[in-house]
Formats: sequence, C-alpha cells, structure tokens
Amino acid sequence: MIYYSRSGTIAPGKTSAALSFSREIAAHIKGKTGMDIRVGVPVGGNPQRIGWFMNFANLAALEEMQVALTQDQQYMDIIKRSGDNFVAGSFHDEIWRIA
Repeated sequence: MIYYSRSGTIAPGKTSAALSFSREIAAHIKGKTGMDIRVGVPVGGNPQRIGWFMNFANLAALEEMQVALTQDQQYMDIIKRSGDNFVAGSFHDEIWRIA
C-alpha cells in the first residue's frame, strides 16, 4: 500500500478560493479515476496550508494516475485557473510505503 500526500501554502487572502479549488480538483480526480482524495488543513503548525491525501495499491498505480491527469486537458485547465491561490514553490509531496 502506498500513501501519497501533497501539501501547499495558501497565498494571503486566498483561503476560501484555495478550499474551493481543493474540493473541485478532488471531485474532478474522483470523477476521472474513481480515487477518493481527502482534503485537509492542519490543526497545528502553519494554518495557511492545505493538503490532499490518497492511498494506492502500489507505485505503478500512483504513476498511472499522475500520467493520466497530466494528459487530461480539463484537469490542466483547473490547475491553471488556481495558480494564484498558492505560494509559488510551496508544494511538497510525500510518498510512503505502508508496512
């Protein structure tokens, strides 16, 4: 089992827009792939962050989804529209193998 997370820092004054985008992109990915994505915000630490969390059967499944999404024009359009909601260069991905 592979656990994947992506987090990013919300730009000042963009919390509402970033949350709306997060829900929209999660729903789009679920509609295209059937994968459930959980969206979360931190309870402690920097409150201006948001995260997306998914589980995959293996690394190949994660890679397959990532390739498919980069080829999905609607996905790419949603991403382009949301660029100013986040601090540039603040995204961080983690991939964990669940033992």
